[in-house]
Amino acid sequence: MPLSPGILDRFSLEGRVAVVSGGSGPLFGSSISEALAEAGATVVSASRSEERNEALAAGLRERGWRAHAAQLDIADADSIAALATHVDERFGGADILVNSAVVGRDAGFDEQTPDHWEHSAQGNMVGLFAMCKAFLPVMVERGRGSIINISSIYGVVANDPSLYEGTDMKQPPDYTFVKAGMINFTRYLANYFGRQGVRANCICPGGYADDQPEPFVDQYTKRVPVGRMLENDDIKGAVVFLASDASEYVTGTSLMVDGGFTSL
Repeated sequence: MPLSPGILDRFSLEGRVAVVSGGSGPLFGSSISEALAEAGATVVSASRSEERNEALAAGLRERGWRAHAAQLDIADADSIAALATHVDERFGGADILVNSAVVGRDAGFDEQTPDHWEHSAQGNMVGLFAMCKAFLPVMVERGRGSIINISSIYGVVANDPSLYEGTDMKQPPDYTFVKAGMINFTRYLANYFGRQGVRANCICPGGYADDQPEPFVDQYTKRVPVGRMLENDDIKGAVVFLASDASEYVTGTSLMVDGGFTSL
């Protein structure tokens, strides 16, 4: 009987191609791209900022990893189709798709309008569906693939207005709507494509340290069991796990990377 791969070998992404939407973003995208590249994948970072994408890819290549930049507007169907064609022609398709790009998050309930929701839906909902639709055929043909959708704690629990007291930070309602829907759409993908070898999972990060006002940081860290906000490195292990064969029997789940926020 042949020996099965060692556990550390199962985390390797050598020979895999990973597409990361929003892959050069300062919140999660750049950390996700870096983690996948370090694990051995050929990473295609795709977002609107061509300059930032190129800088990220160049930095990863300087460290001896395989990385490429591509332009993507998640709210533009033609842009999504062009990216999928580029990846298919240059790399033979994607083995891993990470949907990390997000549109909006710039207005609270009082400021948002139906037009704002329509714009948010085009990028965050239609764009998510279009990305999956564009990259799934190659995965299905190969009988192997991993889709990782970046949701949020606010896709699982409601926002807590008390955390924002003493600040002018916004609590965008469309964000919670989109992130909750993403979780159930991921379950749909897991069930629909599971027998074809494609897995789909969510990561739900907690509050990201991004120079927020001091009252928010104090109130948030008191609420979180680990006593701090999420940092760049915290999401890396979760992404590599779900992208790799180490999670071969994991699909349709939402992995909470939130310091225990949703356990309360």
